[in-house]
Amino acid sequence: MNIKVVRGNPTPEELAAALAVVRARAAAAAAAPSGAETPRDAWSDPARIAGRHLPQPGQASWSRTYWPG
Repeated sequence: MNIKVVRGNPTPEELAAALAVVRARAAAAAAAPSGAETPRDAWSDPARIAGRHLPQPGQASWSRTYWPG
């Protein structure tokens, strides 16, 4: 694994901390079973926003195609 600092001047401690994070993420990804889906967080689930009823096609359907805030 090669890491190249493109911008800035990190201290050896900062570089070691960043490398530890990258290695931990790589180890976690390697330990995960292949083909297994990671569970989605509830906040990122589109069904939470869209609800159960999608807009039906029609003359004024464009006005019902917004994402409520």
